Amino acid sequence: MSENKKTMETIINNDVVNEDIALRISDISMRFNLSKERVDSVKEYFIKFMKHELKFDEFWALKNVSFEVKKGDRVGVLGLNGAGKSTLMKVIAGVFRPTEGSVYKQGVLAPMIELGAGFDMQYTGLENIYLYGAVLGYSRKFMDEKKDEIIEFTELENFIDVPLKNYSSGMKARLGFSIATVVRPDILILDEVLSVGDAKFRKKSEKKLIDMMDSGTTVLFVSHNMDQVRRICNKALILEQGKLVVYGDMEEVTARYEDMIK
Repeated sequence: MSENKKTMETIINNDVVNEDIALRISDISMRFNLSKERVDSVKEYFIKFMKHELKFDEFWALKNVSFEVKKGDRVGVLGLNGAGKSTLMKVIAGVFRPTEGSVYKQGVLAPMIELGAGFDMQYTGLENIYLYGAVLGYSRKFMDEKKDEIIEFTELENFIDVPLKNYSSGMKARLGFSIATVVRPDILILDEVLSVGDAKFRKKSEKKLIDMMDSGTTVLFVSHNMDQVRRICNKALILEQGKLVVYGDMEEVTARYEDMIK
């Protein structure tokens, strides 16, 4: 290996990872145990557990998924409902610990994988700006400097002191997107977020996302909207029943996906 190549690589868990890699997903599998019978209380659960009367159905939501994402790539994540897309995003974000495999990531990762994830519904919009900022690892001073920009982008000035429990799903999506993108993370995960809200805000959000990508932000974008995927992404992958079917050039992969769903 040349000296120049050595400077561009890092050893992670005994594997060589190029410095231009934002994410490496290595043989990820995720198993869930689904109970076949209803248990109405903790007491009943432990009684059945001690008597070996609990029955579970093993379900693999992901199986041996591997791929790499280079810094600055925008990857569309495609698949039918139940294919494992959201589970994969949660594994990458660290919400789930995989049953098997590993995730390597470089830089600050901001996940938007569920509306309201990281929010407290009892807190106001303003309070949640600081809360979600802290979840992403940013100081109160930094959020002090950014809060006006966040509020302006959300167009929720009249509701910013209202508890989130009174927000619509679209309002929560606006707030979450505005916080996650104002900090300019190295890696941004968007799971169907741009499909929520009115058309004007979706267009505004898409423009901001494209501006971020122009500055080098790496994006994983889960969407059923093929036009949006084509506008935003340069690569795509397809999941089917928890397995990676194909990963590559966006045009080729989206064309294959459209054939699958005909």
